[in-house]
Amino acid sequence: MNYLKKPVIFLAMAGLLLVAQAAHAAQNPQEILAASDVVRNPDYPFGLTNTLIEYRAGKQTDTSTLSIYSKADPNSGQFRSLIRYIAPARDANKLILFSGKDLWFYDPSSKASIRMSPQQRLLGQASNGDVVTVNLAKDYQAVSAVEEDTQDGDRQTKHCNKLSMNVSSPDATYHHIDMWIESGNNHPVKAKFYTESGKLLKTAYYRRYEKQLGIDRPTETVIIDGLDPTWVTVMRYSNLVKRDVPDQWLQRDYLPRFKPE
Repeated sequence: MNYLKKPVIFLAMAGLLLVAQAAHAAQNPQEILAASDVVRNPDYPFGLTNTLIEYRAGKQTDTSTLSIYSKADPNSGQFRSLIRYIAPARDANKLILFSGKDLWFYDPSSKASIRMSPQQRLLGQASNGDVVTVNLAKDYQAVSAVEEDTQDGDRQTKHCNKLSMNVSSPDATYHHIDMWIESGNNHPVKAKFYTESGKLLKTAYYRRYEKQLGIDRPTETVIIDGLDPTWVTVMRYSNLVKRDVPDQWLQRDYLPRFKPE
């Protein structure tokens, strides 16, 4: 017997084992989803400006600007957010509070807070649930991951892991999501959102990656209606900063006393 072959055989088997382990690790859909959450959202309290623009057949029809303050709940890991309308003037200083499973709308003119649904449209194809900060891995279970090439919002081909995600929280905005996450950097590229019956509600493209708070993050989301592709809503994110978000801001009883900084 040639004993010199034993180290070669051992090294080959060890190499195959490492390849198998790496492949297994790469096929964990929930870990891929959680990694994409880190790309979209900082893991500490922050603020940003979200400008929404609605288009119909290529013509701008409406716009709204929001100031958003978010922090993760230490128990659930899901974000709580306070959203303040900046523009248009008719909506200035109206508030939306998302805390746990509750979402409230507050109008300072009436001093009344009204419970809302995350599925309710805020502007165009953007719902309340699209605007609040969300860690998808907390609300959805990624049941499969398939490698697939897809075009991003700039019609560039990206090699992705296509995740099939089922709702795992009764408070989630959508029943099912397919999301394409770029291999190697976990950048969200595209997502499709469905009803319980399987109807396509909308398609979103995550675009314009820029260095924000230490890593590349999308600074624009383009949302296209599932039935009418000429109905488009763009969400542009700016002024992303690490900041203190006091717990009292995230209480319904505090909404009448909130003063913008």
